[in-house]
Amino acid sequence: MERTKEEIIAILDELALLLEIKGENPFKSKAYANAARSLEALDEDLDLVVREGRLATIKGVGEAISKKIAELAATGELKYYDDLKATIPAGHFEMLKIPGLGPKKIRFLYDKLGIETIGELEYACQENRLLDLPGFGNKTQEKILAGIDALKHYRERRLYTEVIAEAMDLRKYLAGQRGVFAAAIAGSLRRGNEVVKDIDLLAATDDHSALADAFASLPQAASVIAKGDTKVSVTLRSGINADLRIVSPAQYPYALHHFTGSREHNTALRGRAKKLGIKMNEYGLFREEENLPCRSEADIFTALGLSYIPPELRENMGEIEAAAAGLLPRLVEAADMRGVLHIHTRASDGADSLEALVREAKRRGYAYIGVSDHSQSAYYAGGLSPDAVRRQHEAIDDINSREDAFHIFKGIEADILPDGSLDYDDETLERFDFVIAAVHSHFQMGEEEMTARIIKALANPFTTILAHPTGRLLLAREPYALDIHRVIDAAAAHGKVIELNANPLRLDLDWRHCIYAKKKGVKIAVNPDLHNLAGFDYMEGGVTIARKGWMGKEDCLNCMELKEISEFFCGCGAPNKVIDKKQKS
Repeated sequence: MERTKEEIIAILDELALLLEIKGENPFKSKAYANAARSLEALDEDLDLVVREGRLATIKGVGEAISKKIAELAATGELKYYDDLKATIPAGHFEMLKIPGLGPKKIRFLYDKLGIETIGELEYACQENRLLDLPGFGNKTQEKILAGIDALKHYRERRLYTEVIAEAMDLRKYLAGQRGVFAAAIAGSLRRGNEVVKDIDLLAATDDHSALADAFASLPQAASVIAKGDTKVSVTLRSGINADLRIVSPAQYPYALHHFTGSREHNTALRGRAKKLGIKMNEYGLFREEENLPCRSEADIFTALGLSYIPPELRENMGEIEAAAAGLLPRLVEAADMRGVLHIHTRASDGADSLEALVREAKRRGYAYIGVSDHSQSAYYAGGLSPDAVRRQHEAIDDINSREDAFHIFKGIEADILPDGSLDYDDETLERFDFVIAAVHSHFQMGEEEMTARIIKALANPFTTILAHPTGRLLLAREPYALDIHRVIDAAAAHGKVIELNANPLRLDLDWRHCIYAKKKGVKIAVNPDLHNLAGFDYMEGGVTIARKGWMGKEDCLNCMELKEISEFFCGCGAPNKVIDKKQKS
């Protein structure tokens, strides 16, 4: 079986980790990591490069590694990789998910204590066997135990973006079965939760038994947990559970609302119904013995004196009261997004050229992008020196001069240094159209110190947007200690924007805090933080979270048209004139 480019890159990265865990020469490990980055940046078709024998001519890919890549591309197998992997305990890879436990420490624990699994590591910590080891101690041991607890907590949870495509395929499968009146995704997935435990599905049919049989035998199912005429539960080959509820066509609107949830929303809505003399459950709306006929969810809300509440808002966070008063917002949609502002090019740690990014953005219908490579302190990510900034701006000017209806804004992702200052002098900062300020270091600061650090950065006149404000990585890293309400208050006071980072591992600002930001009048920038062309796809997930955060089109910075956002940047101190290019209809 041949390997794709993405699979080969993943194996090269894994080889780099394997060599580091094994304690090999660090230059050898780095060589594989560099080769992986070189393949990410490769614009040509990899299969063609392999067939023409040009792998070794790629910068960062030497002759020895090129032979391994060619072997993988041609056969799908690599003996060197299999042999190396066999020498390292499988549990060591899972240990890498524990914060503060890198390859060198894992190897050290293996050499000193023979630790091969997370279970053995937890036991060793409970026995205080790490206390006297060089480079460890009590704090490190406590941190490892906390990391293990987090892994246990997250083990059965998945990112929304990891699950939604499979859920959509299952819904399509159900809708295509004979006699199915309607089928839908329900539960936390339909509400757009960033992390979910399983896939909830609902289907309406008059032949429950036939649909139950079809779902239990679907190709994606690895095993059947339970099967009846109204509910079927399976474990999919991907490892996640999927639950199908089967109802009659008449019950479908009521069941769709009920099984969408959340529990808190449903409880509150039943309370409202009771005050109106109506009993509400998954089977209907009953006034005494009469079931009030509803052909859709919208009819249910109308019967309860409410405007329609979109699924993303059903969390009992004021949506029922707003619907009663006619004050629900028109939620932002993906089609409202006019541009993308957090983009990394190959000038720092991105994989693609300016030209390629412009082509892709235009293909997707965007009117502008904002390039924002890393600043100079981010040496690990190829951060731009002031000279590199000048060269990039010249390249942007050249492209902009040739574009009639599209524009590249000059931005930077400037590190917020520990003292709250930004990572360039004022002379360099004033060259940008916008500045994204971001914390990338010293995550262990206390809450007061970190909050003050970020607030100082927001007070900087050159700051436009605060990136990924809490620093969280979903299912991997908790937010750093931070008073996010004070940060949002500071953004409001200084007229700054806060990013909703749409990378599926971040989705930061959290949607709950988006609600607070909206109340404070702080605009949100839905940014993909993309490092390759596929990163444009992140925007859809970002919009879902913005909707959960009650955001409308007017609340999102990059829903502005080109001229409007240009005026906004100029109002924030950007040096360029207002852009008023001809817009394509």
